[in-house]
Amino acid sequence: MSQRRLLIAAVSIGLVVVIIGIIILTLALTPEQAHPAYTAAVEFVNAAGHGDDAAAFALLSDDLQTYVSENCADGSVSACIASYTPPEWGRFLSAVYRRSAPDGTAIDVRLIATYAENEGFSGVCIYQRMQQNEAGEWRVYGWSGFISCGDAEATDLTAPDAPNRAP
Repeated sequence: MSQRRLLIAAVSIGLVVVIIGIIILTLALTPEQAHPAYTAAVEFVNAAGHGDDAAAFALLSDDLQTYVSENCADGSVSACIASYTPPEWGRFLSAVYRRSAPDGTAIDVRLIATYAENEGFSGVCIYQRMQQNEAGEWRVYGWSGFISCGDAEATDLTAPDAPNRAP
């Protein structure tokens, strides 16, 4: 009887160790860009880049929505973003997460965008200030960049005088 209990205890301990191992492995292999703030940042740029104003506008903070309505052509966030890039870059293809840094309750997120011509992979640097609104949803509270990563001005896109800063 005691051997049977030892076997059951050993199997139980083994299962617990395996489950803990799976949890640790899952945490270690979960990509950093899976954070909801990063996902919202990427969704915003991809929506704006592809002309989906409704989706892009919904991901902006209330203040940034007001800014877009007052400062962008036809109140279009896509028009603002498109105005930053020269036509020779071609059409927007996509944006991906690059890195981020927490700043209090906000997160400064950097993305890389790819355009069809002359600005390929890792070509266009974008910065976004992400914060949670009252409902706990991550929203864009500011952006800058949309410039070539090789440009000298791309070194500090969080600066108050960063190119294409809104607001």
